[in-house]
Amino acid sequence: MTAHEIHALSGAYMVDALDPDERAGFERHLAACAACQAEVASLRETAALLAADVETDPPAALRDRVLAGIATVRPLPPETPAVVRNRPRRRLPALLAAAALLAVAGTGTVVWQQTRSDAPTVSPADRVLDAADAQRFEIDLPGGASASVVRSVSQGRAVLITHDMPPAPSGRVYEVWLQTPAGTMERAGLMSRAGSRTVLLDGDAATATGAGITVEPEGGSDAPTTDPIVLFDFQKAT
Repeated sequence: MTAHEIHALSGAYMVDALDPDERAGFERHLAACAACQAEVASLRETAALLAADVETDPPAALRDRVLAGIATVRPLPPETPAVVRNRPRRRLPALLAAAALLAVAGTGTVVWQQTRSDAPTVSPADRVLDAADAQRFEIDLPGGASASVVRSVSQGRAVLITHDMPPAPSGRVYEVWLQTPAGTMERAGLMSRAGSRTVLLDGDAATATGAGITVEPEGGSDAPTTDPIVLFDFQKAT
């Protein structure tokens, strides 16, 4: 057994899942290894804390099932000695082994659940763009620029996409609006920077009948003060 492998036996040692030769070898290693001593102490401490909160008795066969599972599934050894000394990264295996120890000791029933935290995160704008009912409304602007709005009724949101949008005049900003069924315009966001951008709009796009862009003073306005330079009609999808 390599030095790396023996470091991974702390949990199995705590639940008495080692054969006599492995146990003797680990105990010799344990006497001289501060990292494994700390790991074993941590398992004992965690098992004691878990035991304090458990009130129900486990099934009689639980100890045998846990021992059988641990005997066949061993944790992977650390890739480098540095990983062995990295306490935060070893904490999860330690907690799992302590839970097994608690179950074997007969103090309660432990349910293990593994969750994944590495699933990709989908942004609200991407959910609109990828929605099955997404509708796209596009308008070409002078100078080769273009602007489009993608709306999803199921998501209740809309996304503004611009390409090569020229800057607003000095001291002014582009403001985006959603048009209500009553014909009024409600603020949906500001575009302080021009160029090519993707902006998730505020407001309820599910009931909106259109969207528009106006040029407003810096900070925006509560209602449009100029005629729209772009007006999207949600009744006409492209």
